[in-house]
Amino acid sequence: MEKFPADQKHLEQILDYLPDGIICHDRERRIICFNRAAEALTGYAREEVLGRDCHEAFGRPFCGNQCSFCGQAPDTWTNLNYPLNIVTKTGEPKQIQMAVVGMADAAGGLVGVLATMRDITSLAGLKFWTEDATGFAGIVGRDPKMVQIYRQIQKVAEHDYPVLITGETGTGKELVAAAIHSESRRCRGPFVPVNCGALPEGVVESELFGHVKGAFSGAVRDKKGRFELAHGGTIFLDEVGELAKPLQVTLLRVLENGTFMPVGGEKPVTVDVRVLSATNRDLNRAMEQQRFRADLYYRLNVVPLKLPPLRERQSDIPLLLAYFLEQARSRGQRVLTFSPAAVELLRRYPWPGNVRELQNAVHYALAGCPGEVAGPEDLPQEIRRSSGVRGPVPKLNVAAVQAALMQCGGNKVKAAKLLGVGRATLYRFLVSHETSLSHQEN
Repeated sequence: MEKFPADQKHLEQILDYLPDGIICHDRERRIICFNRAAEALTGYAREEVLGRDCHEAFGRPFCGNQCSFCGQAPDTWTNLNYPLNIVTKTGEPKQIQMAVVGMADAAGGLVGVLATMRDITSLAGLKFWTEDATGFAGIVGRDPKMVQIYRQIQKVAEHDYPVLITGETGTGKELVAAAIHSESRRCRGPFVPVNCGALPEGVVESELFGHVKGAFSGAVRDKKGRFELAHGGTIFLDEVGELAKPLQVTLLRVLENGTFMPVGGEKPVTVDVRVLSATNRDLNRAMEQQRFRADLYYRLNVVPLKLPPLRERQSDIPLLLAYFLEQARSRGQRVLTFSPAAVELLRRYPWPGNVRELQNAVHYALAGCPGEVAGPEDLPQEIRRSSGVRGPVPKLNVAAVQAALMQCGGNKVKAAKLLGVGRATLYRFLVSHETSLSHQEN
């Protein structure tokens, strides 16, 4: 029997005028309200979802598994506000801001929830252009090459295609894989990273695909492999080029039909997993040498994504330094800054170990610098040797002094402290380099 049809119709008309999407469901998760803005936002018509379980109407929990109604109906409710990645009915990815509040009856009992949805996809995209943005999805950098990477991450996150991430060691391939996962519709599922090169050859198959009890000596119980643990989410195969040929065949089968056989098992396991992989090796050359299967390569390399080395985005070095120093400070370590001369030296270094090597250099300075400002002499030996200067690295150069004076508003005392030298040393340098400094200013 329909209750209060006139009032319900009036309420629907009011909600249809609101610019934000509105969705309500009762204690059984049945959708009882879905306004026009919600239709436009999700691509689903009101008639398709009303009366249906909100977990089933959209093919997955619409709340992203963040709502207490994912289990039994709760007795109490805490209001929620969080961003959520969704995929519309037509397959378009969107980022929305969800605000969820509980609905109570006259006696104060919880009868359901009301959620408002606001499309923030375009707002999220603005961070690529804001000057104060320092990175994206946990990745630090705003060099144009990195902005292009961020855009690629957003594009490949829209689909479940395999992605092969390439780049030198230390460029942050796992961070990029994690970002692709967090920006995708699988973001509420597990992200399972596996370093294929670090696993002993005898246990790689068991680690990836699991085993049954008694499969080999020491297999005292059934064990799920990484692929099964990643069900509903993403698995990241780092150093995938290190896999032995027999395992490459098994991996190819998983990519083709999503099934595999645990070690010693008799029943195949089927998983719903997105596969991301990475390597710092030349897989084309590995294929020529018959060390890597061509059919597996083309399965993994559906979408290629190449990361730039740090030497090609040196403008990000100050940002990365600030990030690592702030990390250290938040862990209770002492406050430290780098002098302009040290920063200049770091910018000139070729960074064969990339961002990871830069992080190590920061840790080296934190451990060995006696003062609050780290100079060139507080950097690792290999960085100092690469400067091309014989003997001790000079504390001062024209570029570093100019940068310090500009940063300190022309105050020579403060500039000397920032450079890590005495006032007399700075004054002598200014006198001896007066011509060079004047030329630089002009």
